[in-house]
Amino acid sequence: MTKTPVPHFSGILGSAAYPIEAGRYRLIWSEICPWSQRIAILRRLLGLEDIISEGKVNPVITEQGWQFSLDEGQRDPVLDIDYLMAIYKQTDADYPGRATIPVIVEVTTKKIVNNESQEIMLQLETNFSDFVKADAPDLYPENLRAEIDALNAILLEEINQGVYKVKAAKTQADYEKYFNIFFNRLDELDARLADRRFLFGEQLTDSDIRLYVSLARFDVAYYTTFHANRNHLTDFPNLWRYAKELYQIPAFRETTNFDAIKKGFALNNLEGNPNRIVPLGPDTSIWNK
Repeated sequence: MTKTPVPHFSGILGSAAYPIEAGRYRLIWSEICPWSQRIAILRRLLGLEDIISEGKVNPVITEQGWQFSLDEGQRDPVLDIDYLMAIYKQTDADYPGRATIPVIVEVTTKKIVNNESQEIMLQLETNFSDFVKADAPDLYPENLRAEIDALNAILLEEINQGVYKVKAAKTQADYEKYFNIFFNRLDELDARLADRRFLFGEQLTDSDIRLYVSLARFDVAYYTTFHANRNHLTDFPNLWRYAKELYQIPAFRETTNFDAIKKGFALNNLEGNPNRIVPLGPDTSIWNK
């Protein structure tokens, strides 16, 4: 769930080694994980459901890692594995790291193609143009790529990873430093959205997906578990309007499970939650109002 360095599989979807064929690939993700949700959103926005199937692991990590306990028989029905680590070991018997999500698996060989969300997003956006649905948005238009890349770098450093720096701070000084960076950037984004629908105006882009996955976890997890508690998302008038509008888009709403997010962040944080209490609040019905 966190972005700590892990061994990297770097196959390229759409290359000669990994041609695009219906049903050849499978996305493994979890509703708790912002890094994997952004691939799940992208897959739906582009209409790639027939090209890339999906499997989900339980949001609560076990001692053996991510588990397919949401499926009948507690096994992924396509890959026939019970824990995600099995597919890592099938790909590399000497794999030394953690099994992370998201991961794209080639179904025919049951081996990993890629496990880096940034690379997967770029490959789906640039290599699948012949396969996306007719009305799919152009999320990475050539005329905006330099600006999107620049904003994405800021979002990664100060928002997506920035909130984890708040949580990981070991001193009061570091906590305050990262806390201020995180909220100052949210203030700037709120101001940016004062006169535009999305981050780049009327056009939905890759950057909106990256920001949304952090906003969706703000009040239900980051505010309490990460002590990112200067104010709630609902206190940012423009960010809150923007997040709710994105949530009305099926690809965003259908991949956002607030109960899974709350459960996962609570129960994967046993040092801070030894009694395994899953919070009842906040009231997420307001996302539909």
